[in-house]
Amino acid sequence: MKTGWIMTAVVAVAVAATAQVLPPRRSFEIATGPAAGTYFPAGELIARIVSHPPGMARCEKSPLCGPPGVIVSAKSSDGAVANVLAVNTGQIASGLAQANVIADAVAGRGEFKKAGRQTHIRVMADLFTEQVQLVVPRGSPIRSVADLRGKRVSLGSDHSGSDVIAVEILKAYRARPAKIVRETYETSGGLMREGKLDAFFFLGGAPALLIADMVNRGQARLVPIDGKGREKLLAAVKGVAVDAVPAGAYKGAGRIETVSSRTYWIVRDSAPGEAVYDLVRALYHPGNRALLDQNVMDTGRIRIGDAASLAGVPLHPGAARYYREAGLLKPTASSPSPVPPRPRRAIP
Repeated sequence: MKTGWIMTAVVAVAVAATAQVLPPRRSFEIATGPAAGTYFPAGELIARIVSHPPGMARCEKSPLCGPPGVIVSAKSSDGAVANVLAVNTGQIASGLAQANVIADAVAGRGEFKKAGRQTHIRVMADLFTEQVQLVVPRGSPIRSVADLRGKRVSLGSDHSGSDVIAVEILKAYRARPAKIVRETYETSGGLMREGKLDAFFFLGGAPALLIADMVNRGQARLVPIDGKGREKLLAAVKGVAVDAVPAGAYKGAGRIETVSSRTYWIVRDSAPGEAVYDLVRALYHPGNRALLDQNVMDTGRIRIGDAASLAGVPLHPGAARYYREAGLLKPTASSPSPVPPRPRRAIP
């Protein structure tokens, strides 16, 4: 059964002497990731910002919130691959996924080779960048990805964005671990502390709380992802870019070379255009900037105009309408526009 947009009739409530009627409640879900990852808290905050429950005083200053009566909720999930599949089939209204995973989905390759092309995926917003962080014990002899040969390595949860990109990284560096496990970040950290794991991949914004805690306790450090292996990776995988964990992100650590992928908010093509327009407009409303900045990690980096090109993945028409009005897209009568490029000037 499809659970995307669920309309539930409620009893009309008269407000004082004005006989004003509250709008019906409607639910809209965002599939995120494991509760310990970065997607879940980011999805929770986005949901809180754009929700517009009946009678909520904050939302009276239109268009600070999303469509009247809409209650947005973040749902934990198995990660990016599961989110794309669920959105494409209409099992959930929307979800978060990395650019490289979405690119594979619309092309029907990689994790989506069996399921085939995911043709109903549309982009609502380009949110933030996530760096790949390779974590090893502080005293480990591992100094490069190639050193993972013969080691015990966790790639992240099965079919997660971390899992997908970690597999490609190992291929690019021709590194064959003796043992590969697919565990959550928290479980991977615990296994490393117990001496049962030599390394684990983490995909998320830096600093990540789990990694910061391990670094601060002298239990872990990061390994760079660079050199010729990185060049091979970039040539083979779409949606991945050169990046670095900035100096000072973790205690005592300098700049660490790596790769990253953008995170997108995706929706099914059948989602109502007006509703998608209102949700995107609320996300980028200047009045919500302070709420986004409360999260010093991922949501603090959500900015209007931070839209990298993702070839082959169209915008939802409702989102495209908002970006045109914001000056990020040229007016056009053609069908779904591509993801807008970064503007040359900041949009307030």
